Amino acid sequence: MRATAKSSYAWLHCSLADRKAKVAVITFTKVIRTKSDFERSKLVVMTPLVSPSWLASRLQSSDTVVLDATLPPVGVSPPADTRARYLEKHIPGAIFFDIEELSDHATPLPHMLPAPEAFSCSMSALGIGDNMTIVVYEQEGVFSAPRAWWMLRTFGAQNVYVLDGGLRAWTEAGLATESGPVHRAPASFHATLDRDAVKDLSQLRGRIVKHQQILDARSAGRFNGTAPEPRAGLSSGHMPGAISVPFTELVEDGRLKSEGKLREVFAVKNVDLQQSITTTCGSGVTAAVIALGLAVVGAPHVSLYDGSWAEYAQQPDAVIEKNT
Repeated sequence: MRATAKSSYAWLHCSLADRKAKVAVITFTKVIRTKSDFERSKLVVMTPLVSPSWLASRLQSSDTVVLDATLPPVGVSPPADTRARYLEKHIPGAIFFDIEELSDHATPLPHMLPAPEAFSCSMSALGIGDNMTIVVYEQEGVFSAPRAWWMLRTFGAQNVYVLDGGLRAWTEAGLATESGPVHRAPASFHATLDRDAVKDLSQLRGRIVKHQQILDARSAGRFNGTAPEPRAGLSSGHMPGAISVPFTELVEDGRLKSEGKLREVFAVKNVDLQQSITTTCGSGVTAAVIALGLAVVGAPHVSLYDGSWAEYAQQPDAVIEKNT
């Protein structure tokens, strides 16, 4: 359902009772797959990327929800107002998915996953159902939309995709846009955390000890310790055994590289796609760009270290290596 009323984050006002009810649903609800569920599953595309034409053909369906998940680019001053840009121009029916607002504000760490019950309440209030077809995009380039894709997938949504090329590809295809806020009727989202998809500090340390693959999306300068971190008080450098895979190396002409080119990047980095991989970055955002690239090439065992360098580098006993 669409309306012209000003959009607001109704999830911020979810009552304690609402959240307790969500917890009960998460704990006790069982998913029963019907024949129609099975038939619908056969229509799901295998790649996490979808084209503008694919989305356009499904845009009028009430089971399709489109999300603008644009975060302001790092290092740009003053920061870009991506919400204002959304209000000025967006894909018809798209709602603004504010990654910062939807993160856990009980921790000083940036962009951390919220509790499942909080995410359930947020998504339900925004009109996003976990059984819907969800397409995420950003206004320019590849930076933050993969983080929204990863958040939704990690909390149990199955049919989540990223629009290949984002808003620019949509407009270049000659497809219509609109302006102003969008409001959807409340939906039902039952968040169930996929614990295999996310790693905490203790688990990350265990992976270092076991010499398991850790792919770092930060720039080569920050990884090598020759460029400063954007967050005050943090040393640059990298975790022992980590592999530098700057997320920009996975992007070409404002979109993710082709599957073949992504495979070439990972091969040059000596990444074993069949073995367990954990991605990391500065704050957990661009680590999801690597996770998306790994999904495109079919890597089966991928997780993301949510605290990333913002958490690791501030530990008093953190081992930080530099290539200087």
